[in-house]
Amino acid sequence: MFNPRPVRRGRRQPLCAAILLLLLGTGPAAALETDRAQPIRITADQALRDEKQGFTVYEGNVEMDQGSLHIEADKITIFHKTDQADRIVAEGGPAKMQQQPEPDKGLVHAEARVIEYLRKEERVLLRQSARIEQDGSTVTGDSIDYLIGEQLVRAQSGPEQDGERVQVVIPPERIEQDTGDRGETDSE
Repeated sequence: MFNPRPVRRGRRQPLCAAILLLLLGTGPAAALETDRAQPIRITADQALRDEKQGFTVYEGNVEMDQGSLHIEADKITIFHKTDQADRIVAEGGPAKMQQQPEPDKGLVHAEARVIEYLRKEERVLLRQSARIEQDGSTVTGDSIDYLIGEQLVRAQSGPEQDGERVQVVIPPERIEQDTGDRGETDSE
């Protein structure tokens, strides 16, 4: 029989951690402590769980919430061949995600046509018209790839004929903060 809440407690922590670490230079930030303690809630127009093949698909106006984490997509597929979610794919026109990484940080907003989390590789991919924004800083490109363990973000443009290039926007107040901090360190 279909279980409407197939994502068990052990499966949600890697997703939250992966998405949170992705966000605009927040460094090794963790999710709000209260987020990890919250249940995952998923609503959709329809759901299909295939135990033999090891996946669950939610389709149609899908919303996934856990604490401050909120994802909206046309479709979310959770691959679970092991005891944990091996891969989670959110698709939409675009799929959107937001989360509060820390109490004193602004909301992080991310969007792409495809947002994919690969647990074994500790990797989050934003593909096709990817964008991340926090506190006025934005990174856009055709794809944004985040290697969690290495804390490495790689943004790429689309094929040259599309003319889409990677864009980074840093508001003046962030530049002043960063240079002010470096200036104090350099003068000591």
